[in-house]
Amino acid sequence: MDVNQLAVVDWSRAQFALTALYHWLFVPLTLGLSFLVAIMETIYVKTGNDVWKKLTKFWMKLFGINFAIGVATGIILEFEFGTNWSNYSWLVGDIFGAPLAIEGIMAFFMESTFIAIMFFGWNKVSKKVHLASSWLVAIGSNLSALWILVANAWMQNPVGMHFNMDTARNEMVNFWEVLFSPVAINKFLHTVLNGYVLASLFVIGISAWYILKNRELIFAKRSISVASAFGLLAVLFLIFTGDGSAYEVAQKQPMKLAAMEGLYTGKAGAGISALGILNGNKKYNNDEDAFHFNIEVPKMLSILGYRSSDAFVPGVKDIINGYEVTENGKIRKEISAQEKINMGKKAREALATYKLAKKDGDTQTMIEAKKVFEANVRYFGYGFLNDVDSLVPNVPMTFYSFHIMVALGFWFLLFLFVMWWKSLKNKLVSSKLWLRLAILTAVLGWVATETGWIVAEVGRQPWTIQDVLPVSAAASTIDASSVQITFFMFLAVFTVLLIAEIRIMKKQIGTGPNDNQNDGGTK
Repeated sequence: MDVNQLAVVDWSRAQFALTALYHWLFVPLTLGLSFLVAIMETIYVKTGNDVWKKLTKFWMKLFGINFAIGVATGIILEFEFGTNWSNYSWLVGDIFGAPLAIEGIMAFFMESTFIAIMFFGWNKVSKKVHLASSWLVAIGSNLSALWILVANAWMQNPVGMHFNMDTARNEMVNFWEVLFSPVAINKFLHTVLNGYVLASLFVIGISAWYILKNRELIFAKRSISVASAFGLLAVLFLIFTGDGSAYEVAQKQPMKLAAMEGLYTGKAGAGISALGILNGNKKYNNDEDAFHFNIEVPKMLSILGYRSSDAFVPGVKDIINGYEVTENGKIRKEISAQEKINMGKKAREALATYKLAKKDGDTQTMIEAKKVFEANVRYFGYGFLNDVDSLVPNVPMTFYSFHIMVALGFWFLLFLFVMWWKSLKNKLVSSKLWLRLAILTAVLGWVATETGWIVAEVGRQPWTIQDVLPVSAAASTIDASSVQITFFMFLAVFTVLLIAEIRIMKKQIGTGPNDNQNDGGTK
């Protein structure tokens, strides 16, 4: 690979990460706020109490601001697959494109249609029709997430496909296997639940600010009552789906699991690091200690990853060098990374031989090449790699991101329970400390969601598609300067959009739900 193409790969990765990180600031809030708005409007329609209408309209405005900017960043993200990752799009476009097409045709059109009624239908349609539109927007936004996450889950665990040697492309053979992959189900549930928790923290944080300012007290209390109950349920299920996601990572992406736990040397009955500081000098092929300091929960990683307290969990070194382990009286052997690379190169060579033989009309050579290809195709993607060290992701980034995310998840559980309990007992106004913590915790919601994204994407490097296509082979063949220029253009545009959203939301929050008239807690 020449210097220009190496730069293209690096800058394309940076540009995609930039776009995704900014996009992910908006999407989770949209997913959760849409349902919170629908719930509040449902209470309004059921009770006829105008306080709930006021709640609905206020949070709907903030939802709309966030939705608009999220759409802008999301469109750019999808276009990057064609501009920066054309080799990826060529190889797997038939599979990856299907859920994205369904997302656009079904889910996005659905939410875009009904959002007009949701915002402009007050006093123009009946209460029930308006309520239905709010629920359809919420369902549509979450369906959009479903199809996008199905596509992403397929990249983490490519199933339901077959490599066509005649076209040199992967083609879908089982749509339902792609849709109902355990990885896809866990990823969708975990991600949308994260959005529900984030939106709940957002609503609680803003409402807490109103209470601290002695403004909109009835409005703020009722907002917290709904958001804390909704968020508490969501975070309980979030932890459950997190366990399911960790199990799937152990089964399908053992290198990611090893990076998440800083596990360089595998062992039976492996524990989870509850609190640790990694040794930055540690590599899988040296004798340095993995940690400067580590508090471990014994056997927990084996339990979570393999549902057995004595199960062997491979470390980075084992995955690179290969390993052999006895499970239930049977020997399971995992070949080394170098053997996988050699098999991948054989598959690529066999594919090239097949295509040349087909061009020459040499049927016998085609048959022989096909046999060699099918014997080695499992490790086809490894054939693009030359160095086993490239299979090791950024362990410190993955490790710390994972542990920050998990720690915050348990804090959210405690916080949401306390806020729900205080709301239930009508003790919010007197709980100044927890109200201040609510504002901080709303910000921490974004820290958790971004670190979760980092774990999912950085932890699977160097793969664009796990074991099928490395990042180095997925990028477009273009001039690196064009990617560099657009990187800084996007950085400027996204930053401006983020600042604009914050300023607009800040102004709306400062104005309050009553357009400068607050209820002062007297209603």
